[in-house]
Amino acid sequence: MQTAVAGITLAIALAAVPALAQNVKITPIGSHEGELCANDRATLFEDPTGVRILYDVGHTVTGPDDPRLGDVHLVLLTHVHGDHIGDQKLKAPGAGTCANSERVPAGPNSMTAEVAAAKKAALVMTSDMGSFVGAKVQKITGGKPITPCPQSAGVTSVPVATSCRSNTHLGGAFIARAAGAAQGVEITVVFASHANNVPLSLLSEAQRANLGPDGASIVIGPPTGYVVKFTNGLTAYLSGDTGIHTEMKTVVKEYHKANLAVLNLGPSAGTVMSGAYAMNELVQPASVILSHPNEAVTEGGKLRPASRTAALIKELKNVTPHLAISGRTMEFDGSGKCVAGC
Repeated sequence: MQTAVAGITLAIALAAVPALAQNVKITPIGSHEGELCANDRATLFEDPTGVRILYDVGHTVTGPDDPRLGDVHLVLLTHVHGDHIGDQKLKAPGAGTCANSERVPAGPNSMTAEVAAAKKAALVMTSDMGSFVGAKVQKITGGKPITPCPQSAGVTSVPVATSCRSNTHLGGAFIARAAGAAQGVEITVVFASHANNVPLSLLSEAQRANLGPDGASIVIGPPTGYVVKFTNGLTAYLSGDTGIHTEMKTVVKEYHKANLAVLNLGPSAGTVMSGAYAMNELVQPASVILSHPNEAVTEGGKLRPASRTAALIKELKNVTPHLAISGRTMEFDGSGKCVAGC
């Protein structure tokens, strides 16, 4: 009898292994297929349960009908600078050069709002940014004001019926669960050391006339990053634009225990050495995906040895680097290890 019970227990345990072992799929959406280019920011995450997240749409989608997007359940925005909220859009895939992709104005609403409206996606961002983007979604749809997302026991089921906002503040968490799934994806808003002033092109005519002569703009709450806890155990730190700060260690590493980082590069907020220090000493993930480079990182899909990105990679210790190559889907297990597409 004991042998039979043990056999049943083992069978149940083994049956559960494939579900636990499923991977998170991560697909960068850049300006040039097969490359990591200067203006690349947008990244799609797909949880094993099917929850799909678009992170910082930026300048490299051609519009809400860009076929590379597919279904989008949640739209994340770290801050409202034009290259993140999307005050411009890509003219066409591959347009321009890798160092300077050809872009055109996105109109008065931003690519973040256009995509969220078209996909009927939830806006997951601070309340300030959610209200700002939500007002633009309302203008696009001509509908009712964008309200906080419906919840049951603190969880929002996705896909939602219509665009809504997470209504979260810095430090708050939002949980999205796919229909039929036992567990949801938890998204926590974390600190970033940066700025958060909106482009004048996305303000009303009255605001532009008032602020433009002084070269000023409006700050839409604090800049942020995210910690996303997927259902397979992967915990990803999405840095946003940020300099190094102590919460990378105390909050991201020690509290959330992030095992994957998506690190924004570019010289405006961090340097080669500060980025390496953040990964080696503060966050200490198993892997890091390098994005937002503000330079042509690759040529023919190969790392350019003279790039800042190459210099940073040389400084990494015990952290496996991966380039955010446009169109290449990487798969990560629960430990933060890339197991396919890298």
